[in-house]
Amino acid sequence: MTSIFTNKPADFFLILAFVLLMPLSGSTQNIGIGADAIYNFQTESIGAGARVSIYPNHRLSIVPQFSYFFAFNKVNEYYAGLALEYKFIIRDKVHFYALAHGAYDNWINYAKSPMKDAKPNNFDLEGGVGVSTNGCLRPFLEFRYNARFRESNLHLGILYIFGCNNRSRRDRCDAYNS
Repeated sequence: MTSIFTNKPADFFLILAFVLLMPLSGSTQNIGIGADAIYNFQTESIGAGARVSIYPNHRLSIVPQFSYFFAFNKVNEYYAGLALEYKFIIRDKVHFYALAHGAYDNWINYAKSPMKDAKPNNFDLEGGVGVSTNGCLRPFLEFRYNARFRESNLHLGILYIFGCNNRSRRDRCDAYNS
């Protein structure tokens, strides 16, 4: 049985995610963990993702991510990457953010593709916008565009902030007290 974690770039990104979490382990209200469902409009593919959100201040989030597009899709692949999210509108109940995401892409079934120069190992860049609530349990919705493959996708998920409580917005999360 082979593992999907056998490629060196993917291993690097997973190790990087854990290394980034270590300095913040004492301030749990600055860390969240979440999962999302993904839909790629061009390939009509369905995927799932996992992420960790690290909040160094009230505007910026560093977000290591992993996503997998299932084998029943036309395109079977996984991504391991890092996003930067910048909150450009922060209200009491929601915030809106822009994001930039760089990732290693392992295209598992690339040999079946009619694309010229299809290859299994790729690096790409996505840009997008998102909206999320400001509570301890944060549903989010993101629209992204993958510049490398000229694809757009939608992420719908939920994020849980560790050590959070449900008092006023400023008391809920240290990420808003910077």
